[in-house]
Amino acid sequence: MRGALLAAALLLLAPAAAAGAERWRPDVRSAAAWAEGRQGSVTFAVRTERRLAGRGLDVQVPSASVIKAMLMTAYLRQGAVRERPLDGADQALLAPTIRRSDNLTATRIRDIVGNDALLRLARAAGMTRFAVAPSWGSSLITARDQTRFFLRLETLLPPRHRAYALGLLRTIVPRQRWGMGQAIPEGWRLYFKGGWGSGTGAVDHQVGLLTRDGHRVAIAVMTVANPSHRYGKATLEGVFRRLARGLEPQLRGAAGPAQGYVQTSR
Repeated sequence: MRGALLAAALLLLAPAAAAGAERWRPDVRSAAAWAEGRQGSVTFAVRTERRLAGRGLDVQVPSASVIKAMLMTAYLRQGAVRERPLDGADQALLAPTIRRSDNLTATRIRDIVGNDALLRLARAAGMTRFAVAPSWGSSLITARDQTRFFLRLETLLPPRHRAYALGLLRTIVPRQRWGMGQAIPEGWRLYFKGGWGSGTGAVDHQVGLLTRDGHRVAIAVMTVANPSHRYGKATLEGVFRRLARGLEPQLRGAAGPAQGYVQTSR
């Protein structure tokens, strides 16, 4: 079964490879092989403007704190907020929610915007399998949908608040910069958010947007049922490093059109 999945990855991505040797392609085969060898469930997606690849793209998992990027965006899209300067009260809610993943401020934001605002945002982002829950951390997300959201993040954010929001996602506090935060390709900027539930390893996710010289790559890695939080962090970093392989020192050419993806039932 594992061999068939890897063979499928090569077959599905082969037409894009013919488009030119200089076109960057995510190393899905290596990432899928790494994921197969890890405990728990691992799903991921990597998306550019023209390509989508991944494993378990539509498997729904509890969002944990990954949803805080959506909460921030929904807050900034409010009619009473989008066109005015942010004041101290706004920043006292948004900065802790994103930079140090504070749960109390995230709950206050959810109570202000309501679940309907999250659903409207999901539709605007093109998400098809997002399900909101009374407890925001139990909302259901998928790797496919989260890369849709992060790749479109700049256009989903109101222009007036775009730089502020991206700045928060770029300056996650050092103690939470594991996984993707330890493996940023040289010369690229990473805007990301993680979610790790109670820190037991039951849930460990990260979703991010890499940018450089007009190129944009969104990557989502979701893990469930890790034996420990430390183990989950190692899985996140291992998958991310393999998917981002070839992005440094520079991206040559442009990503080719999507030809398919690897997907399992896990």
